[in-house]
Amino acid sequence: MTTYYPQGVCSKQIDFEVNGDLLHNVSFLNGCPGNLEAIGRLVEGRPVSEVIAILKGITCGRKATSCPDQLARALESLKTADPLSACQAAGRPASQDNVFTI
Repeated sequence: MTTYYPQGVCSKQIDFEVNGDLLHNVSFLNGCPGNLEAIGRLVEGRPVSEVIAILKGITCGRKATSCPDQLARALESLKTADPLSACQAAGRPASQDNVFTI
């Protein structure tokens, strides 16, 4: 299970699993419950690169980002992050290092 702490959106946490290159079990803490549950269902089992391509750049109102965009950023971070530096045992990760894998 991977946890991502989004920035600049209503959701405070995104949890998901990546098996191989497929995304599973996406869930958001806070935010718009119906829309975020729908996103989780729509991306279930899709390749990570496809999800990034679909969700990256979506904005919410006047915000420069959105919960779907934050999921795309989480997946990008996971693909490029050093697992040892991305993992933090306690507390909220710093803004440049929002991925916490357990």
